[in-house]
Amino acid sequence: MGHLIEFRQVYKIYQMGDTAVHALDGVDITIDKGEFVAIVGQSGSGKSTAMNIIGCLDVPTRGQYFLGGTDVSTMDDDQQAVIRNKMLGFIFQQYNLIPKLNVLENVELPLLYAGVPERERRERARSALERVGLADKSKNLPSQLSGGQQQRVSIARALAGSPSVILADEPTGALDSRTGREVLHFLKQLNREGDTVVLITHDNSIAVMADRIIRLQDGKVIYDGDAHDPRAVVQPHLPGEDEEVGA
Repeated sequence: MGHLIEFRQVYKIYQMGDTAVHALDGVDITIDKGEFVAIVGQSGSGKSTAMNIIGCLDVPTRGQYFLGGTDVSTMDDDQQAVIRNKMLGFIFQQYNLIPKLNVLENVELPLLYAGVPERERRERARSALERVGLADKSKNLPSQLSGGQQQRVSIARALAGSPSVILADEPTGALDSRTGREVLHFLKQLNREGDTVVLITHDNSIAVMADRIIRLQDGKVIYDGDAHDPRAVVQPHLPGEDEEVGA
């Protein structure tokens, strides 16, 4: 069995006027099934570009990206959309829930797009809500829930499609620190139950909740290893870096 996620010498190069900006500069990454990995870096490090490629929202300029053994780097938008629906569950900083739909309908939405029959859709959405402890809120509208509960609905929506990878982009960015910790404990719990979780963040205190940290800087991997090794969070400090938020 190969790796679940594999970058082979991935470059992403943008043309800014006369300059070529290497958002990813020859990156090699492998992530296996069942891992909980944080991809960390300041604004401009390349972590958002890495997330877009892992999430089949973008393709490398050069190099190859394999998801579940399939080479995604050569796919067109439609083929990418198919593999995205089948293999990936997204959790965003802004929960992206639809205000007019109740909680159950929000969780069902990706299954509706994927053409899953109604009865199966309902069952999968209900069981996903049970996993996040919100089965009793299925008829509520998003506006009737707290921020933490809304983020848990978005996690249930990601889970309902039985994805191979849960991709969480700054999932605690819109939450206070206590609620943020709850959401992270929750992702840890899902990982213990066998889900593969890839967390994208600029925040070291969040990254250390993962088992492994991949740190990017200037489009290159500068650390890849145990999240609890002191070197995982020590980084060369650049002037003005503190003001940067997100990427």
